[in-house]
Amino acid sequence: MPEQPAGGYGPLEAIARNKVNLGKIETWWPDMLRVGGSLITNQVRAYDLLRMFGREGRMSPLGQAFAEYGRIEKTLHLLAVVDPVDDTYRRRMNRQLTVQESRHRLARTICHGKRGAMMQAYREGQEDQLAELGLVLNAVVLWNTRYLDAAVAELEAAGHDIPEADKARLSPLKEKHLNCLGRYAFTASQPAAGLRPLRDPATRDDHDDL
Repeated sequence: MPEQPAGGYGPLEAIARNKVNLGKIETWWPDMLRVGGSLITNQVRAYDLLRMFGREGRMSPLGQAFAEYGRIEKTLHLLAVVDPVDDTYRRRMNRQLTVQESRHRLARTICHGKRGAMMQAYREGQEDQLAELGLVLNAVVLWNTRYLDAAVAELEAAGHDIPEADKARLSPLKEKHLNCLGRYAFTASQPAAGLRPLRDPATRDDHDDL
């Protein structure tokens, strides 16, 4: 096998087409840190950042610096994915994708009207629709989480041993028990004291087959 040149990439040489321009990252690093801090503290919107990174198809110098920095993360990501020895990263990524798809499936179930299409013709109206969908989705996740926690606590109180690995696989992103027909009503009221009684799985409900 011929000796690889200094800085070569071995078997990956054929697909290693670019090199990171560290000079751009070093020049714009203080501004990159400020942008990151502003994004984390919600001082700037992601939409405004995109405008800052480039206009009319051209990237600004700051945008180019972020693009170069992104190449480092992309390379580390690809190396972890193709690692033939340790597939921990691939398994973690697959679990995350499964969670995301469950979230999208729940959102599609809730946003069933007009086949889930955004019907407002202007951006602000579409943003309002998405915000309302997020509100209902978060309410469902909160409801499911509280009752899952109550069910686990009741089983453990009855003497059942539930392994931590099984608890970790529980997901609040479930929708078969939801009835999304009708209208949502949001009224200011005091919450009921405590949760509803949990259903006994041994008893059949008239709506179980619906």
